[in-house]
Amino acid sequence: MDLSEISVKRPVLAIVMSLVILLFGVISYTFLGVREYPSIDPPIINVRTSYPGANADIIESQITEPLEKS
Repeated sequence: MDLSEISVKRPVLAIVMSLVILLFGVISYTFLGVREYPSIDPPIINVRTSYPGANADIIESQITEPLEKS
């Protein structure tokens, strides 16, 4: 008898075995250590723009937006 034949003849056994495998997976996942996950720092870039004598709208439209697009 192979596994497919047993599963067809005894569907309750197949369901219980599937639930046991699922339970072992959930238990194993909870015991998985945090050190197994790599720490990833998102890349951050800070750009400071200044244009002496101009107001904030001009700096934003003529300097900051073209820098962000490029």
